[in-house]
Amino acid sequence: MSAAPSDTLVELRHGARRVLLAPHVGGAIAAFDEIRDGRSFDWLRAATPSALAARDPLGMASFPLLPYCNRIRDARFEFDGALVDLSGDGNAFAHALHGNAWRLPWRVGDVSASRARLHFLHEPSRAAAHHWPFAYEATQDFALDAHTLTVAISARNLSDRPMPFGMGHHPYYPRTRNTRVHARVAAMWHSTPDLLPTHAGPHPCVDAMASQEGMSADAFDLDNNFAGWSRTATIAWPDEARAITLAAEAPFDHMVVYAPASHPDLLCVEPVSNVADWVNLDTDHALKGGAVLEPGESVTASFTWTTRFG
Repeated sequence: MSAAPSDTLVELRHGARRVLLAPHVGGAIAAFDEIRDGRSFDWLRAATPSALAARDPLGMASFPLLPYCNRIRDARFEFDGALVDLSGDGNAFAHALHGNAWRLPWRVGDVSASRARLHFLHEPSRAAAHHWPFAYEATQDFALDAHTLTVAISARNLSDRPMPFGMGHHPYYPRTRNTRVHARVAAMWHSTPDLLPTHAGPHPCVDAMASQEGMSADAFDLDNNFAGWSRTATIAWPDEARAITLAAEAPFDHMVVYAPASHPDLLCVEPVSNVADWVNLDTDHALKGGAVLEPGESVTASFTWTTRFG
């Protein structure tokens, strides 16, 4: 199938299940829903028409994180003997956030009824002195079946030098008073007021998520990274007798939970390969994650969302 126009949503279907992709909004997922007994259920928070019209990635159901996840302190870091300065790359945050792929359009590749591939290519501009200085390409492969949505992310370093790298996805889930989060992690990264990690250690939410009843989405004010993740997490709505389970491959060895008290409608449980500011953290690699891709080197990893009723 030929590439779709840049502002066209790509629809995948399998029975009563539907996924909408928004390639022009950072290669994002705009919706993942299902019709059951005449009622529509959102497995991810659906993008509104206004969010789509504004091309706002933060209003999507989920969006990719490349070539790093979360924040980089002051939008600067040292790598391979040189300063990488991202302060002028158009990222309007005090600390560089989530890379650049989520803020740029993706190209539509092969599409079938229940599968699609999106492509992304970044080539540093000579006119943008503070842009991400490494060339890379990436793809997202989506496959929908009767129980699972699978997302596979691939990336390759096109530069002639090593490139620091991280990847992930940023899903938003419907959040209600009865939403529960189940996960097993070793520790939570505590952070500064502007959400930069300081140290990994215990927190009551770690035990709450591991408990049989899970953690209420309203129990804590969270925007934190977690280390030692078992690479599976379940978001449940027991009053609706349904749940969705996120399961990831390495190197998605880290998890982010965003459940802010100030925005009780927001809930994110994210698979990521690095904690915030990993390029500036002086700590064990197992705690912070992240990678370095050599010239021409590629990495591929997938995660799934499996849904159930009852």
